[in-house]
Amino acid sequence: MKHVAIIDMGTNTFHLMLATITSEGFMINHREKAAVKIGMGGINEGYITDDGIERAVKAMKEFKTTIQDARIENALALGTSALRNARNGEEVVKRIEAESGIKTHIISGIQEAEYIYKGAKASMNIGSEKSLIMDIGGGSVEFIIGNNQKIFWSHSFEIGGQRLLEKFQKHDPILKEEVTDLFLFFEKELVILLTELKIHNPKTLIGSSGTFDTLSDIYCWKNNLPLNDTPETPFNMDAFDNIYEEFLLKDRAARMQIPGMIELRVDMIVVACCLIEFILSKHAFDRIRVTSYSLKEGVLASL
Repeated sequence: MKHVAIIDMGTNTFHLMLATITSEGFMINHREKAAVKIGMGGINEGYITDDGIERAVKAMKEFKTTIQDARIENALALGTSALRNARNGEEVVKRIEAESGIKTHIISGIQEAEYIYKGAKASMNIGSEKSLIMDIGGGSVEFIIGNNQKIFWSHSFEIGGQRLLEKFQKHDPILKEEVTDLFLFFEKELVILLTELKIHNPKTLIGSSGTFDTLSDIYCWKNNLPLNDTPETPFNMDAFDNIYEEFLLKDRAARMQIPGMIELRVDMIVVACCLIEFILSKHAFDRIRVTSYSLKEGVLASL
């Protein structure tokens, strides 16, 4: 039996998870998150702002306290898109380590995709048929085509929600012209993905964590379904269509009034859903599944 702490240092959110690993698998004992937003204001210019650094250090020091209170000695912190692409990423990591005492590893996009796949596989039976697993982060988006046995193809694209928000959405509600510009951008950036979709022809889209968690929560609220922390949560294609159309018409204040919406997602969720809509418009999927597991659960599964 081993007690571990896993920290996912995302572009928008830092997640801490405390877990126990046994020979049979793992048990999650505690979760918490902080809206650090290290990518805000500098992500498309390739640096992390001073304010972002301060928020990151503060969150990691608070996580350290939680880890110490739980008497856990093994802590693993993983930096993703914002840190791996920032000119000052290594400098930020050194400061975090100096002030919090937590060792941080910056992982590649391919490593991130592999952990996301392992997290999805730990949460559900993907089956023998190929699925497209999609994880929309603040800095990057990972796509994995795989089944329960293996990964057939994966790629990490630096087109996460914070990047898209700062680059394309200048109005709220988003303008039709801005949606058009987004779709033209996706058409150009995702050529490799669209080619692989034709080759492998996955029929299920599996949405991993983040935006998909919030979409599932909204769906549950609208249909009087219980909200729970199960590894797989309810959602379907029709629900996405309806929620997406609603997002296009509402500004931030109106989106916050939607039951299931949270402050952490309200800003980036429109551009994130535009990306999902683009994928659905380009490939014929039969269904959408949502897993609440992602990178950190994939790390646990690997351990």
